[in-house]
Amino acid sequence: MCGRFALTATPDQTAAFLDVAGLEDFPARYNIAPTQPILMAVAGPPQAPDSNLPDRQPMLVRWGLIPTWVKDTREFPLLFNARSEGAAEKASFKAAMRHRRALVPASGFYEWRQTGGKKGQPYWIRPRHGGLVAFAGLIETYAEPGGSEMDTGAILTINANADIAHIHDRMPVVIDPRDFTRWLDCRTLEPRDVADLLRPAQLDFFEAIPVSDLVNKVANTGPEIQERGEIGPEPEKVKRQKSGADDSQMRLF
Repeated sequence: MCGRFALTATPDQTAAFLDVAGLEDFPARYNIAPTQPILMAVAGPPQAPDSNLPDRQPMLVRWGLIPTWVKDTREFPLLFNARSEGAAEKASFKAAMRHRRALVPASGFYEWRQTGGKKGQPYWIRPRHGGLVAFAGLIETYAEPGGSEMDTGAILTINANADIAHIHDRMPVVIDPRDFTRWLDCRTLEPRDVADLLRPAQLDFFEAIPVSDLVNKVANTGPEIQERGEIGPEPEKVKRQKSGADDSQMRLF
């Protein structure tokens, strides 16, 4: 799964990567966690043929998707990830897969290799050649009982490639910049038309750097959490929880 990631690029670098306009200033974020606001990009309204304006627009959403049909958020699990293999049919995600596909800009993500210890060995996983990546995302606008609306989102995951599988069996789906337009086109392309984009990243695209356990605490938000740390002992056989089932992340608020 993808339970933490970072976005440390500047607003200008991020806007250029996503090809969006009107992106407000924001600080580098080294330890983004579920329930926090995250940046996503979606397809904007069609532009005039002679327009020079970008046809994508940024959105700030709460990381943790809430389907429109949920009655009591206190009884609903926190959906910060969505398994891409069944998202088009799963009740929680099928509407977003059809109508609200998005891009999530990131500088990389964190994952934990189970070592038999309580927390596991954390890794900072980033593009080997630097720069930004775009995770496949979904957006759902949830209407609260009081009438206010909240944009919520999730990151799609896939079986990990050989570079990541020794750390965790899942990884975020990465959308190549050449495929941004296809992925975001919810007006003419259905989920089956973009299913080929839901695949693991190419081998050697990411590098995994062991880091200290500073990243385990959401309150630690500085660049020091990405400094190289010691590698823990070899993994033992442990019972892994289902994706998204961490007790500390099951409640919405």
